[in-house]
Amino acid sequence: MPLNPDDRSGDRSKKHSVDCKKKKSSTIILGVDPGSRITGFGVIKVVGHNFQYVASGCIRTKAEDFPDRLKEIYLGLDEVIATYQPDMAAIEQVFVKINVGGALKLGQARGAAICACVVRGLKVDEYSANQVKKAVVGRGHATKEQVQHMVVAHLQLNKAPQEDAADALAIAMCHAQTYRTLSRYAASSAEEKASMSRVKI
Repeated sequence: MPLNPDDRSGDRSKKHSVDCKKKKSSTIILGVDPGSRITGFGVIKVVGHNFQYVASGCIRTKAEDFPDRLKEIYLGLDEVIATYQPDMAAIEQVFVKINVGGALKLGQARGAAICACVVRGLKVDEYSANQVKKAVVGRGHATKEQVQHMVVAHLQLNKAPQEDAADALAIAMCHAQTYRTLSRYAASSAEEKASMSRVKI
């Protein structure tokens, strides 16, 4: 399945993937920006409070028949997962504007992407576009240009990735922040329960 990785997803990305396996303290997150024609993917590594770029690119479908396009999305994303071995995945929710038909096709493209992740054993979390923008830029109604700018800044990239790939990286970053917050809350709750148990004893 043809992938279109950005410039910084070559040998350096493979090294990142290997490094991630060696360090248990790191987490690899796959972000997916689904589309029936172009599906963006972004892979980041989270080490402590830092985000590191691993890879990004696009799965561009070429088939005319829609079911065949869904197959291309599934196989393309399966290849990405097999290559970078993410620990978790996140995908953007469908936002229905005016074109209901387009929203239905997008929903099916999301389904193909989600299936590719689940078959590989990944838990998939979903975020709205506003949630992603707020997490990355600080404003829920930020422009795509602002999102790209912050992705470049946070991941220290040489240049802005293609729009769909940048969105996918932003989704991965959004999930990293959310997961970190939830993990911190869970740890705090567990510590509080343990403390209460000691008091009762």
